[in-house]
Amino acid sequence: MGLFKKKPDPISDRGRALNARIAELESKIKQLNAQAQRAENQNHDGRYRSTAYPHGPTVTTPRPPEPPPDPVFEKVDQHPLKAGAVEKDGPRRYNELGLRKYDLFSMWERLRQQFRGPTAPNPKLVNYLAAGSIQGLRPLRYEKRVARRRFIALAIVLGAALLGIFLSLAKRH
Repeated sequence: MGLFKKKPDPISDRGRALNARIAELESKIKQLNAQAQRAENQNHDGRYRSTAYPHGPTVTTPRPPEPPPDPVFEKVDQHPLKAGAVEKDGPRRYNELGLRKYDLFSMWERLRQQFRGPTAPNPKLVNYLAAGSIQGLRPLRYEKRVARRRFIALAIVLGAALLGIFLSLAKRH
């Protein structure tokens, strides 16, 4: 019956649970901020009662000044940033016909990047997978060991096939 059912993914289940908890906490934070703001507006009318004399006169204090409405932005000199980008693709990389010069080092880096694969967006999750501390998932070192054994077995079979071909050709000559 459950032959074609997809197994539940424990990571996505945990992610959904954590997102729900985060949303719940954010709503509670907003609610508490609103309550604190209302309480501050009710209690802060500019007058305080003296605590030294319980029935003494009230002391009035001025309200703190309001913050400026617009943020202050700092001017950034963008000339060095634009000059660096122009210099990178400047005339040194192009020949007299306007074609890009043949660059061995950049070609080698692009080739290495193709085989390296993308970097992990979440390195902490990679550490958890490597340590095997998430229930229901095999540790990464186990998966590497399986892949290594497959490669060695394939290399042995391929070597035996090549040796057989070489020996059969050597007998004929």
